[in-house]
Amino acid sequence: MAEFNTQRFAAISDVHGNIDALNAVMGDLETLGIESVVNLGDHLSGPLAAKETADYIMSSSMVCIRGNHDRLLTEQTAEQMGPSETVAYGQLASQNLEWLRDLPATRYLGDDIFLCHGTPTSDTTYWLEAVASDGRVSLRPKHEILAEATGVRSSLMLCGHTHTPRRIEIDNQRCIINPGSVGGPGYDYDNPVQHIMQTGTPTASYAILERCEAGWLTTFRNVPYDRSRMVELAKNANRPEWQSALDTGWVEQ
Repeated sequence: MAEFNTQRFAAISDVHGNIDALNAVMGDLETLGIESVVNLGDHLSGPLAAKETADYIMSSSMVCIRGNHDRLLTEQTAEQMGPSETVAYGQLASQNLEWLRDLPATRYLGDDIFLCHGTPTSDTTYWLEAVASDGRVSLRPKHEILAEATGVRSSLMLCGHTHTPRRIEIDNQRCIINPGSVGGPGYDYDNPVQHIMQTGTPTASYAILERCEAGWLTTFRNVPYDRSRMVELAKNANRPEWQSALDTGWVEQ
């Protein structure tokens, strides 16, 4: 296995069982000559192709951490699971679940790169976005973003969870980057209140990080792919919100 390249690498997140989108991203990375990849969690949950995705990621050299939906797949009983976990759980073998269970919630690459799914202390909290009581989503206030970073001194902090590509500078030395979602360009969610996150594009999203003299150079990539199989899987699972998001990037109202 090649040594991880902390000078130039890719960050992916929130694949959610969308193996066709993941294959497109990995093909794009191969074209660009990038071999080192960090994966920020929520690998398998969804009405798509969990087993295919698990087998691919487990056989890869990606540096992976656990997301909130990964945790739910291993902590909940079958009766407690929601529809996304139920479909994924029904596809997975015991070794897939053991792999999820053993993933860390956070991870450092050296001292200068920090990985988490939500925030450094929570896999369900949005680090960079705020949700108002009426469901409107906006950029979170800077002092709240900074407070979540207490104790993390890395110059590059990576998170996922919201499926929204974003870069935030919290001071002159540190930035937080969300690469967006490989497999789920939109969703509806009831925590903390009912709201919708949507990108408006069905492409697979990820980011390339390159260390330079002035800091971290970030390139966000949106990769088109043949979505038809994944859309059909969502339709067959009776998940119109997934079907709409995968097909258009917008969540069906």
